[in-house]
This record gives sequence, structure tokens and C-alpha cells, in this order.
Amino acid sequence: MTLQRQATFWIGALVVLIFILWSLQNILLPFIAGFVLAYFLDPVADKMESWGLPRIVATALILASAILLVVLAALLVVPVVADQMVKLIADLPMLTRSIVEKFNEKAPQSIKDLLANSNTDLQGQLTSYAGKAALWFGGFLGSIWTGGWALLNVFSLMIITPIVAFYLLADWDRIVAIIDSWLPRQHVDELREIARDIDKAMSGFIRGQGTVCLLLGVFYATGLSLVGLKSGMAIGFAAGFLSFIPYVGALIGGMMAIGVGLVQFWPNEVQVLAVLVVFLVGQFIEGNFLSPKLVGGSIGLHPVWMMFALLAFSYVFGFLGLLLAVPLAAATGVFVRYGLRRYLTSNFYTGHIVVEEPTLPKIKSANAKKF
Repeated sequence: MTLQRQATFWIGALVVLIFILWSLQNILLPFIAGFVLAYFLDPVADKMESWGLPRIVATALILASAILLVVLAALLVVPVVADQMVKLIADLPMLTRSIVEKFNEKAPQSIKDLLANSNTDLQGQLTSYAGKAALWFGGFLGSIWTGGWALLNVFSLMIITPIVAFYLLADWDRIVAIIDSWLPRQHVDELREIARDIDKAMSGFIRGQGTVCLLLGVFYATGLSLVGLKSGMAIGFAAGFLSFIPYVGALIGGMMAIGVGLVQFWPNEVQVLAVLVVFLVGQFIEGNFLSPKLVGGSIGLHPVWMMFALLAFSYVFGFLGLLLAVPLAAATGVFVRYGLRRYLTSNFYTGHIVVEEPTLPKIKSANAKKF
């Protein structure tokens, strides 16, 4: 098979796969969640298997523990966070007006004069933007609910996902071996290398960065709640969730927390400073301990590329695309880097065209000259 026909075949397969995902996006959520859960827990199952436990027993123990943790979180944490998030969205315009009023009270007169001369209605504009942001975020949450659960409600997700994860985790090594046997033998070494790079990138996000986001969310939520910040748990978990984009989670969460803290605690500067310290300590722990240990440089995605992937995949596939955006972007980055390496070593890039010299026919005559 020529290179052109191979490229046509794989591009066609990719188009078919994208079309299938797009067509079935409303029913794929529990299966994707089950795959992610199995992929996340596979190293734990391998470790328990090395201790002598049968794979099926290790799988059952791991999933039972995971389900117990999820149920406890759903009963104890999710209702509180959801209630705080709803209140925070509703109070956003009021919080913005309060912040502007405090700014007008404490800001230097030179800055006030500058804004007055520019004919800028700071309070009106910020309040308008805050109201639009609240409406957009509320609509976004509503679209997640209606789009993500239109055909599959919470109960079906809780039933199907553990079953899918159980069978995938129990048969993970066998599935990998079967897929490896399907690879074209002519390119098997290159494909295995690409697969290892994809596994490294995806595991860096799903296992490494996912664990970092969870730990940071727990830290921020606990710290802000101990400080006494209103909606501290919701802001903390939101900041932790957004931490998969470098600096974005801390920036957005920090701005929201400090804004709420100014309205709630001012003129008590100590508590406002305590809110800031929570995020500074969180960033120090993430940058010096969590990310180097759990993630390293395995994801290899620029923050701009991650934000583009989030917008693009969520626009095409909705809530499912939001879940798949960064892992698929990491896999795409591996293919792009591989293709770039091949291009930089190709004749098309270097301009060197190798011309094979024609072989001369053998002359059988005894008097013929030897070449």
C-alpha cells in the first residue's frame, strides 16, 4: 500500500470515528466515564495484582471503594457546593456593585479623576458585565444538565458507568494485547512508540492533573471555609477544577474569593489577606510538590492550545466534548509532534532528492570490460 493510500485510509477512519462520536454523543457519557475511570485505576489494579490478588478481585475491591467515595461525596459535599454555587451566581451583580462602591471610597482621587474625565461609568459597566456573566454561567450549567442528561439521568449514569469500568478494568491487559495484534506489522514499532507517547500524555492529564485538581479543590475549599468566606467551598472546588489550565484556576478563583472577601470582611484586612494566603499557599504546593510529582512534563500542551481545545470540542460535542477536550488534545499533540519530526527529516523539508544510479547490465562476454 502506497503512502498516499495509507494516509487516505487513516484520514477516512478518523472522519468516520468523529462522525460516530458526534452522532452518539447523547448516549456516550456513561461509557466514556467508565473508560476514564478504568484508565485512572488501572495502575492500582496492576499493583494489587503484583501482590498476588487475582485481577477480578482487585477490580472488585477498587471499584467498590471508588463507588463508596463517590456516594459519600454526593451525599455530603455536592449538595452544599451546588447550593453555594447557585447563591454565588445570584449574588454576582450585587457583589460587583459593592466592590465598585468600596473602590470609590478607598481609591486615590487621581484615579477617580482619570475615570471621570474618560466618561466611563465603571459601576454600570461592571454590573452589566457581572449580570451577563451570571446569566451565561447559569445557562451554561443548564445546557450541561439538559445536554448531558437528556437521555441518561443520574441513576442510569451511576448504574452503567461502574459496570463499564468493571469489565474494562478486569480485561484491560487483554484488550491492550488484542489492539496491539491488530496493528500493521510493517509499522508496528512506530505505532507502539506513538501509543506510548499518547499513554504518557493522557495519563499525565487523567491521572496526574486530575489528581492535582482534586487535591487543590479540597485544599482551596477547606481553606476558604475555615477563613469563613461565603460560598468558600464552591469557589474552592471551582478553582481546583479549573486548575487543569495553568494559572487559570488560581486566577479566576482568587479574583472571585478576594472580591467576595472584600465585600464580606472589609475593613478587616486580616481576613482578606487570609483569603489571598490560601491561594498563594495552594500555588506554592502545586508548583513545587503536586505538579512535579504527579504530572511532570508529560502533558506537553500549551495553555492557549488547551483553551482552544476546550472551546472547539465543547462547541462540537457539547458536554461530552468538554470532558474529552484535553485528553484528545494531548493525543493530537503527540501526532502533530510525530508528523513534524518526520517532516523535518524528509526530503520535502531538506530539499535533498536521492536519485538512485541505474544498474548496468552484466556483460557475459569474456572480453568485456569490468565496471
